[in-house]
Amino acid sequence: MEYRELGASGIEVSTLALGTMMFGAWGNPDEGSCRQMVDASLAAGVTLFDTADIYDFGVSEEILGRALDGRRDQVVLATKVGNAMSDDPLQRGLSKRWVIQSCESSLRRLGTDHIDLYQMHRPDPHTPIDETLEAFDELVQAGKVRAVGTSTFSVAQLAEAHARAGELGVTVPRCEQPPFSMLVRATESDVLPWCHQHDVGVIVWAPLNGGWLTGKYQGDSVDEESRAAREPDHFDHGDAAIRTEKRRLVGELSDIAEAGGLTLLQLALGFVLANQAVTSVLIGPRTPEQLASLLDAADAMVPSDVLRAVDVVVAPGTTINPVDSG
Repeated sequence: MEYRELGASGIEVSTLALGTMMFGAWGNPDEGSCRQMVDASLAAGVTLFDTADIYDFGVSEEILGRALDGRRDQVVLATKVGNAMSDDPLQRGLSKRWVIQSCESSLRRLGTDHIDLYQMHRPDPHTPIDETLEAFDELVQAGKVRAVGTSTFSVAQLAEAHARAGELGVTVPRCEQPPFSMLVRATESDVLPWCHQHDVGVIVWAPLNGGWLTGKYQGDSVDEESRAAREPDHFDHGDAAIRTEKRRLVGELSDIAEAGGLTLLQLALGFVLANQAVTSVLIGPRTPEQLASLLDAADAMVPSDVLRAVDVVVAPGTTINPVDSG
C-alpha cells in the first residue's frame, strides 16, 4: 500500500480508502460481514476510512465505529455533513446550528472524541459560506475535528471557500472529494488542476462509475444482487442510449487493459491514482468478496502508453453521463 500527504492538512493517508456507504441497509446490513471488510482493509494497509451521516441515516457510522473499537488510533477517520437526514428542513445543510449538532451526533455514533477529516458533503446555497467556515473552525478549535474538507464543490465554490477562510482567519479546507473515473473526467478540466495548484488533497469517489468499470454490466441483463438491480432508477437514470455507449466504451477499455497486461479493475484504479492531483481513491464494496478483488487490484502501475490509449477512447475532460458529475 502506498501513502500520500493529504494536501497541506498534515495528514498522511493510504492511496486506497474504504468507503462505507454500503454498510447498513443501503447495501449490506450484516454487521459481521462489514467488520470483515474493515479487518481485511486494515490488514492490507488501508488507513483512510470514509463515511457520512446520511449513509443509512447514521447506521454506517455506527457499524464503522463498532468495527474500529480498540483500533481507532490506527486510522484516519472521515465523515461528512450536509445532506438531508430527514424530511425536516432543519435537519440538513451547512448552517452553524446543524454542523455543530451533526458533528456531535457523528462523534457519538462513531464512538470517538474526534474526526480526522470532517467534510461538507455538498455545497449549501442557502447558508453563507462564512457561517459554515466559522462553524467548522469552532469544531477544530475545540479539538473535535482535525481537518476540514469539501465534496463535489465546483472550482468557483472551492476558490470562494478558500478565499473567505483566509480573510476570516479560520481553518482552510484542505481536501476535496470529487467524482473521477475513466468515464467521468470533467474534473480534469478544472477541479483537479485547481486542487493541485493550491495543495488541496483529493479523495476520489466512484472510480468504478457505479460498477461499470468492473465489466459486470456488459451483458443485456444485470445480476439481481448488483447495485443496478437494487437501485434501477439510479442506473444511468433509465437512459438506454447512455447504457449502450458505456457498454461500447467499457469494451474498448477492457481491450486496452488486456493489451497492457492489466485487469479492467487494475486499469480503473491505476488510472485515477496516476493523476498528480489525486491523493486517495475511495472503494465502496458491498461484500468481502468485492473488497478482496479491489485490494488485489490496488498496487498495479499503469504505463504511460496505456494511459494515452485511454485518452483516445474517452478524451480528457469528457463525462459520458453528466448526471455522474454529482
